[in-house]
Amino acid sequence: MRRFAALCSAGAMALLLSACGGGQYRPVRDVPVKIGPPYTVRGVTYTPAADPGYDMLGYASWYGSESGNRTANGERFRPGWVSAAHVSLPLPSYVEVTALDTGRTIVVRVNDRGPFSGRGRVIDLSRGAAEQLGVRAQGHAPVRVRLVDPPEKDRARLRKGKAARARATVPEATLRKLRAQLAAAGL
Repeated sequence: MRRFAALCSAGAMALLLSACGGGQYRPVRDVPVKIGPPYTVRGVTYTPAADPGYDMLGYASWYGSESGNRTANGERFRPGWVSAAHVSLPLPSYVEVTALDTGRTIVVRVNDRGPFSGRGRVIDLSRGAAEQLGVRAQGHAPVRVRLVDPPEKDRARLRKGKAARARATVPEATLRKLRAQLAAAGL
């Protein structure tokens, strides 16, 4: 009986401590999908919207010091997880991010809003996603970001903070074309 009381006390203590740490985070799941109303940051208004054909060239940056903060999706931000922030895609969304320097491609779960600074930035990767893509040391890197609908197995892994299955590297000829498009856009 004492052991049961001790376990109950430990559980109650954990519950109390979680409340002190901000608690009340939304569980990591894919429903409901949140689009949200337009919002303004630093004088710029962003309008979230569903965009099934989203395919954008630009730059990725990464963030990681916000550990424990709440994402725009209401989940706890975990810097080591494979996640990202985007200014307008529904939350959550899944995107394929390709590093234009290396051709390496990963799938990332978007559960936050950003980036809000830097010309041409189209996505903020978590530290874990930046490491997986191989761009953490750079700080920011040229990328292609496409909305994708990965298999449930990959979604489940990403909901747990793990990497989705490995994807094929993009051929150099395709990368040259994408880099030329990025340069032609003045980025």
